[in-house]
Amino acid sequence: MMIADSNLVIYAASGNYPNLLSWFLENKLSVSAVSFVEALGYHKLKPREKTALETIFSELTILYPTPEIFQTAVELRQQRVLSLGDALIAATAIYHDLPLATHNTKDFNSIKPLKLLDPLQE
Repeated sequence: MMIADSNLVIYAASGNYPNLLSWFLENKLSVSAVSFVEALGYHKLKPREKTALETIFSELTILYPTPEIFQTAVELRQQRVLSLGDALIAATAIYHDLPLATHNTKDFNSIKPLKLLDPLQE
């Protein structure tokens, strides 16, 4: 099991990455609730995009932040420049001891306890 970053969910829903969509179906994936908000909360989301995202999210396990995840996110943001969303997603992966699948590995490389995977580079 692993956690998928928001960017991979968005790419998979776009239809432009058929191999990524297959990868999603083959792997048991979770997402942070933050990714749910980031992807579906985009203010210019078109109805077709919304439907595609909702379909993908219906197949994923959504992990909600706990007090411990919030505390880890605070610590991560105290150590480096990191967006709130990325800090919560990284903290969720660390808390659950799961690898984080992302195409934005540069955003997370400096977080030592985090295991990263980029399925678009495989």
